[in-house]
Amino acid sequence: MSPLGQEWMDPTQNKKGGPMNVKVPEIEKLLERDPYLKPHERELRRRYGNFEDMLTRMDKVEGGIEKMALGHEYFGAHVDEKDNSFVMRQWAPGAQEMWLMGDFNNWKKFDNPFCRLEFGKWEIKLGPNGQGECPVEHLSRLKVVIKSPSGEIIDRLDPWATYVLPTPEHFYNHHFWNPPKEQVYHLKASRPKRPKSLKVYECHVGISSVEEKVNSYNDFTENVLPRIKNLGYNAIQLMAIMEHAYYASFGYQVTSFFAASSRFGTPEDLKALVDKAHEMGLFVMLDVVHSHASKNILDGLNSFDGTDSCFFHTGSRGNHPLWDSRLFNYSEWEVIRFLLSNLRMWVDVFGFDGFRFDGVTSMLYHSRGVGGFSGDYNEYHGLNTDTEAYVYMMLANHLVHSLTPNMITVAEDVSGMPALCRPVAESGGGFDYRLAMAIPDMWIKLLKEQKDEDWDVENIVHTLSNRRWKENCISYAESHDQALVGDKTLAFWMMDKDMYTGMSISQPSNDIINRGLALHKMIRLIVHGMGGEGYLNFIGNEFGHPEWLDFPRAGNGSSYQYARRQWNIVDDTNLKYKFLNEFDSAMNKTEEKHGWLAADPAYTSWKHQSDKIIVFERADCLFVFNFHHDKSFPDYKVGVHHPGAYKIILDSDSQEFGGFGRLNPSTEFQTLGDGYAGRENSLMVYVPARAAFILARKV
Repeated sequence: MSPLGQEWMDPTQNKKGGPMNVKVPEIEKLLERDPYLKPHERELRRRYGNFEDMLTRMDKVEGGIEKMALGHEYFGAHVDEKDNSFVMRQWAPGAQEMWLMGDFNNWKKFDNPFCRLEFGKWEIKLGPNGQGECPVEHLSRLKVVIKSPSGEIIDRLDPWATYVLPTPEHFYNHHFWNPPKEQVYHLKASRPKRPKSLKVYECHVGISSVEEKVNSYNDFTENVLPRIKNLGYNAIQLMAIMEHAYYASFGYQVTSFFAASSRFGTPEDLKALVDKAHEMGLFVMLDVVHSHASKNILDGLNSFDGTDSCFFHTGSRGNHPLWDSRLFNYSEWEVIRFLLSNLRMWVDVFGFDGFRFDGVTSMLYHSRGVGGFSGDYNEYHGLNTDTEAYVYMMLANHLVHSLTPNMITVAEDVSGMPALCRPVAESGGGFDYRLAMAIPDMWIKLLKEQKDEDWDVENIVHTLSNRRWKENCISYAESHDQALVGDKTLAFWMMDKDMYTGMSISQPSNDIINRGLALHKMIRLIVHGMGGEGYLNFIGNEFGHPEWLDFPRAGNGSSYQYARRQWNIVDDTNLKYKFLNEFDSAMNKTEEKHGWLAADPAYTSWKHQSDKIIVFERADCLFVFNFHHDKSFPDYKVGVHHPGAYKIILDSDSQEFGGFGRLNPSTEFQTLGDGYAGRENSLMVYVPARAAFILARKV
C-alpha cells in the first residue's frame, strides 16, 4: 500500500458543487479559444481537481513533487559517502521476504536479507569492508532474491539499476555503477536556451555509423554531432537510450528505465555526448517511454515482486494487446514516484533538455487508441479517457518545466486530444508540442496510390494546416516510422532501384531520379514552411538515405547491413545525395534567419487544382510551389501582403541543389499596383514545373 492508500481518489466528489467548484487558474482562456470545449467544462475541471489533489498530497507526504521525484536517490543501489557502506532499497509490496546476492557474497541467496519497512518498502545495508571501502565493487553483479506471495523463490533485476550488461544468453545483469571519482564525468557546458524555432534531428546512436556494427556514444559525439550542427538543426532527439534487452525493438520495449543503454557505452560516455551537444548549442531531447514496459521478467519490471501487479495494472488492463507489453498503473503512488523520478534523473544526472513522450495516445484512452477517432469531442471527454494517465502527464509536465524553464516536451498523439498542448493551468496536458502525425501518412499515401497529376492540392494544404489553434505541432515529412523495414523512405518510394544506378553526377539523370530529387526537396520545404511550429527529420533522411532500416534479428540472419547510416554516399562529391543534403542545410539556415516556424500559421492565398500551384505567406516570406509534373508558368500572378521589391532566398531548382537552375537568383520582383487572391498586392513570377522557391522583401 502507498502512504495514502492505493485506490484512486477523486477529490472533486467531496467538494460542494462537485467538479464545477474546482478552481482552474486559466480555464477561461481555454474555453474562449475553443468554445467546443464548453460542454465539457465539468470534465476539464474534474481532471484539474485530480491533478491539484495529487500535488497537495505530494506536498503533505513528500515535501512536494520535486522531492517525490528524487526516488532514484533513495531506491536502488547506493554508497553512503559518510562511511562507504552500501545500501539498497526496493518497493516490492507482494514480497514475503527479500535477499541480496551477487559477486560480493559469492552468489549466496539467503546470506543477506532485506529489512521490511512501511508501505511495501525494503532495505538492506552492508557496512564497509576491512579497508574501509564499499563492500560491493564497481561493476560487480547484483540480483534481488524475492519470496513471492505463493512462496516461490525468484531472482529479479533491480528496477532502479543504472547500468546493465548482457549475458551470453542475451539476458541482462545489473552491474553496480560506482566508478572511481576521477572517472566520473561532470557536465560543464551551459544548457542552451530553448529554441524559438525548433528544428529536431531524430537520431539513434547505434545505427549512426557507416560500419555494420552498433555504434558508440563516443563515435556519435565525435563524428555525427558536427554533421547535425552543420545541417542547421538546433535540437537532437535521442532514441533507444533507455535500456532495452531486444535491440530490434528500437528502444520501445524498455527493460531498465534508469539505465542508459550499455550497447553504446557507459553512462559517463552519454554525459559527455550531451555535454558536447550543449557546447555546440544543440538542445538535447530524450525519447522517453512511459506508456508501457517490456514483458520481460528476468531483466525487466514485469512480475518484480512475484505478482501480476506491482508496477502495472492487473489483468487485461495491464496488458497491451498489440504491443505485447505491460501497462503502468498510474493510480499507484510508488509507480508515479518511479516515473517522475525517471524523468528527473535524465534531467539532473545526464542534462537532457526535453522529452518526446512515446505512445501518448495509448496512455490517454482505455481503448489504447485502437479503432481511431472521428474528432467528436465526446470521444475525448467520456469514459474511454484514462483520467489517471492524463493526470500523470499533467504531473510530469508540471515537474519537468519546474526543473528548468527551457524544458520542452512533445506528445506522440494521433487522436488530437484538445488542450493536450496547452498549459496545465488551463487544465491542459502541459505539453509544448504534439507530433503532426497525419502529414507523413499523407505523403506516403500520395506516393503509393496516385500519380502526380492526380494529387489534390487542396487536401495537401488542409492536411498541412489542420491543427488546433495555439497548440504547437512538430511537422515532418518522414520519421523513423517510415524508415523501418516493411515501409520505405520517401526517397525510396520515389526512386527505388534507380538510386543504385542513377545518382552519379557524371551521367544524365533519368526521369525517375529527376522527379525524386525535385519532390524530395519540395515535400520537405512545404512541410517545413506550413506544417507546424517545429520541424523534425530522421537521421540520414535529409540526404535521401537509400533502403530501409532493419535491425539485426532472426529474420535477417542477425545482419547489420541495414542497421547503419551510409554517410559515405553523401560525402562522395560524385553522387547526387549531396544535393539533397545541401538543400536541407540551406532550408534550415534560411528558416533560422527568417523564423517562420516561430511565426503565426501560414496564410494560403492560392491553391490551384489543375495548375498544381500552392502559394502561401509566413513570417513575411512568400512561398511558391508548382507540383505540376511538366507544366511551367512564365508569368504567374500571385498575391502578397506587403508592397515592395522581392528577392529569391531559397530555390529548390537551383543547380547548387541538383536542380535545373531555371530561375535567375539575382532577379528582383516588384509588386504591382493591384491586389490579388485576397492580398493587398501582387507579383508576376516564373514558376518552373516541380519547383519551389521562397521570396522575401528587400529591406
